[in-house]
Amino acid sequence: MSWTFLATALVVVLMPGTGVIYTVSCGLTQGRRAALFAAFGCTLGILPHLAACLLGLTAILHAGAVAFQAIRIAGALYLGFLAWGMWRDAARPVALQATHRKGSALILRAVAVNLLNPKLTVFFLAFLPQFIDPAAAEGVTQQMLRLSLAFMAMTFAVFAVYGLCAAAARRRVLESPAAMRWLKRLFAGLFAALGLRLAFAES
Repeated sequence: MSWTFLATALVVVLMPGTGVIYTVSCGLTQGRRAALFAAFGCTLGILPHLAACLLGLTAILHAGAVAFQAIRIAGALYLGFLAWGMWRDAARPVALQATHRKGSALILRAVAVNLLNPKLTVFFLAFLPQFIDPAAAEGVTQQMLRLSLAFMAMTFAVFAVYGLCAAAARRRVLESPAAMRWLKRLFAGLFAALGLRLAFAES
C-alpha cells in the first residue's frame, strides 16, 4: 500500500462533508457515545459502494444517467429530512428536545447518509483503480478490498476524532439552551444546503 494512496485518501476523508457534519452534530447534541455510533455508521455506509464497485455496478451507475440521478435525488431528499427533523427539534422546549437516540437509530441514519451519497460511488470508480496493479501477484479484487478497508479504517478514525472533539465542547453548549437551539438550527441549515447542492449538482 503506497504512501501516495494513504496521503490522498486522508485528504479526501478530512474534507468536511455530509458524514462529518452528521457525526459532529451527534457529538455536540448527544455526546461521545452518539459521535462514535455516527462515525461507525458512516463507515458502514461505505460498504454498499465497495460492493457495487466490486460487482461492476459502479460503471453502470456512472454510465446510466437515470440511475445516478435517482440516487442523487434520494440523497438530497434524505438530507432534507434530516434538516427538517433537526429544525423541528430545535423549536421544541429544551426539556422536550430529543437529545438522545438509540445507537441502532444513529447507525442507521449514518449509513443512509453515506449510502445515498453518489459521490462515493464515483470516488470508488475514479480514485481506487489508480492504485490497482493488474500485473501484481495479488488479484485485483484482493487489492481493492485491502485499499477499501484502509480507507474505511481511516474514515472511522477521522470521523471519531471530529465527533469526540465536538462532544468535548458539548457541556458548554448544554449550559446555554439558546446556544443548543441555535446550534441545531445551524446544523439544520447545513443539511438543507448540502441537500440543495446535491440536488442541483451536475452528474
